Amino acid sequence: MARFVCCGEVLIDLVRQPGGDSTSSRWAGLSGGSPLNTAVALARLGRPVRMLTRLGQDGFGAQLADHLSGSGVDLSWARRVDQPTTLAVVSLDDQGRASYAFHFDGTSSFGWTPEDLPEPQSDSWLHLASIGWMVEPAATVLRQWLEATATGWAGLSYDVNVRPSVIADPDHYWAQVAPLAQTVGRAGGLIKASDEDLAFLSRAQACPAGDVQAVAQGWMELWRPAAVVVTCGSDGAVAVDRQNRLQTCPGRPVQLVDTVGAGDTFTAGFLDRYVDAPDDLAAALAWAVAAASLVCQRQGADPPTAAEVTAWAGPQI
Repeated sequence: MARFVCCGEVLIDLVRQPGGDSTSSRWAGLSGGSPLNTAVALARLGRPVRMLTRLGQDGFGAQLADHLSGSGVDLSWARRVDQPTTLAVVSLDDQGRASYAFHFDGTSSFGWTPEDLPEPQSDSWLHLASIGWMVEPAATVLRQWLEATATGWAGLSYDVNVRPSVIADPDHYWAQVAPLAQTVGRAGGLIKASDEDLAFLSRAQACPAGDVQAVAQGWMELWRPAAVVVTCGSDGAVAVDRQNRLQTCPGRPVQLVDTVGAGDTFTAGFLDRYVDAPDDLAAALAWAVAAASLVCQRQGADPPTAAEVTAWAGPQI
């Protein structure tokens, strides 16, 4: 069974709770961060997974470590550092869709050094994600390491996961995303994004923002990864492979609570099926959409087990 390594930020999502008044408010501190959510989701789906990250030694760092280890994630590559834990203040709109305001200056997830990073493992699939790979000076350290080790892993995947609240300029963001995507594509890896990611980055590419399939096919032509996978919210997901074959999967109706962690759980679900059957994109999409749909019915990033996905979506997937 393939082992996964998830590399990137871990943080606390602060979500406002009911109650309080204009002088005070109540908040839930939820364990989060895109790579962490994907690692937990993979572990709950039954995959061996190791978290490559930096954990603060404060109370929030202890919470994150407990959450990871309690879900079965290996922390042998998680370095404990004397920096505060990264925070993200989560705002939910009327439809339960989440946006984020990050507080990361001088925090644990953004102080990478070359000594933090291991040699590649040929029996492990490396998944990288999100804003931890975008923010300097640590982003350069991570990219140089990836460039040197990309072909030494069993496989690679990259979740673009755009955060406009951190980098508001699409051209600047594109300049950060493109080298990572190029490295992953050159190594035959997967590139995953959301339709919102494509809409934002298309402003730097002069691409039709509303045409998800066209942008995905453009990314395929540009970087030649094994596949480009795009989530489309309630409309499901699409994938394009190197032969320009397009697969689609409709969304599943849900009683929406919020979308926190849904994209990360989708990524885990897709990888869970893809590594064993890389030619069956339809099966990977269906499993991933089902797993993500379950998360949308729960508060915060609370990924399901494989048994829960099967029980809810049916054994046919």
